[in-house]
Amino acid sequence: MSNDFGSKRVVVGAHYGLRDFMVQRATASLMVVFTFVLLLQVLFTSGPIDYAAWAGIFAAPWMKALTFAVFVALAWHAWVGVRDIWMDYVKPVGLRLALHVLTIIWLVACLGAAVQALWRL
Repeated sequence: MSNDFGSKRVVVGAHYGLRDFMVQRATASLMVVFTFVLLLQVLFTSGPIDYAAWAGIFAAPWMKALTFAVFVALAWHAWVGVRDIWMDYVKPVGLRLALHVLTIIWLVACLGAAVQALWRL
């Protein structure tokens, strides 16, 4: 018996859809939680918000760890978004690869600068 029905279409592609959707939502949720925590820290800080008060907010080890997690989440969030833009709109493969590499270099450099600034406080 022959199965001559159905589509003969070959499905190709990276198949990142659901994973990217979940990563974007998870990283965005972490950034929202961090924003609320930081807002509460600022609202309940007594006195003016000067450099000492701002540095005091980030002095606690748990706040440094949360901030580091948010930096990583922000870099991952940006990578997923920018990678999808390059994959959707840049058709020449060599140019797309170059843009992917430059994006990764840029994001790693930004993450390194953010971590250095965080641990310098």
